[in-house]
Amino acid sequence: MTEQTDVVVVGGGVVGTAAAYQLVERGIETVLVDDGREGSATAAGAGIVSPPTSSRRENDDWFAFAELAAAHYPELISELEAAGIDDHGYKRGEMLSVALTPAEAETIETDRERARRRDASVEEITPAEAEAAFPALSGVERALRFPGAGRVDGAMLTDALGRAARDSGLTTVDGRVEEILTESGAVSGVVVDGGDRIDAERVVVAGGAWSGGFGDDLGCSLPVSPIRGQILHFDASDIFDDPAALPIVGSVADNYIVPWADGRIVVGATREDDAGFDPRVTAAGVQAVLDSGLRLAPGLADATFEEVRVGLRPGSPDSLPILGPVPGVDGAYVATGHGPTGLTLGPYSGAVVAQLIAGEEPAADLSAFDPARF
Repeated sequence: MTEQTDVVVVGGGVVGTAAAYQLVERGIETVLVDDGREGSATAAGAGIVSPPTSSRRENDDWFAFAELAAAHYPELISELEAAGIDDHGYKRGEMLSVALTPAEAETIETDRERARRRDASVEEITPAEAEAAFPALSGVERALRFPGAGRVDGAMLTDALGRAARDSGLTTVDGRVEEILTESGAVSGVVVDGGDRIDAERVVVAGGAWSGGFGDDLGCSLPVSPIRGQILHFDASDIFDDPAALPIVGSVADNYIVPWADGRIVVGATREDDAGFDPRVTAAGVQAVLDSGLRLAPGLADATFEEVRVGLRPGSPDSLPILGPVPGVDGAYVATGHGPTGLTLGPYSGAVVAQLIAGEEPAADLSAFDPARF
């Protein structure tokens, strides 16, 4: 069987689904192909949207893009709500960044000065204020409050974008893209498992950690590798009266706690770059997250354990996204390599790719993310 479309998007995570949504909203016929494989990073991510507190905050190129990505969220959510989709999983709030030792407090000072230089909204609060805002904390040395943060349930947002896109004409195919076809230096389509072909003049590779497998098809290097993240979910409804009112909490030691309205508390996460495509829960991973989480918030010790989620995040050699047209292949685009910041950057990355395909000029400077750098 052979189908025909304008664009094929490979990968149904938040990046690919956002790209498909933006394309069909522009009237561009699009087919999204995804096989729902285990280990998707989108469903496992904690969903913190707060560029000034990210582990990548020191990189100016990443930060400039992340600021645009965070600003894109309210616009996107307004579009979904206008379409009658309210269960999108996004909520604005505040985030606390805390230090537990004098050495960590020095990092807090560096972060405070950096945030002020970038005009990011930040306020220093007392340790007592931090512990009052999130009562499970203890032993806080120093703390900052970032009022402009957000949290997003990646699976809910992706589902919401998919529904909105299908309402606007998106076609979805359950399957695995086995090959991207090219002819005379240009994309001509894809082959899906089972031998079905979808003809298209443009293809977006948004396959997350599995994106690197298409490098040979496109005659380029796509050095994307999986970074396993194990993240723990707890029911804390017996500990807090109103979990939805709690702030997100991040430690400068790079672990975090995200509360949700349904009583869940998410604690994460490991960053394992040697696990390969192995989405298992491991004893060492669970222990590492528990140790770091209870160090940060010992008051969570009596929370009810619910589940562990595992995501294989797509990492790149320089820890920056790989985003834009593929050199030497007309019609080929890549949107991957977001590492642990996929839920921060993903919806905007999808929008940027759609803009490029539609002949629009993105506001973001993409030069640092150029696929040609590899």
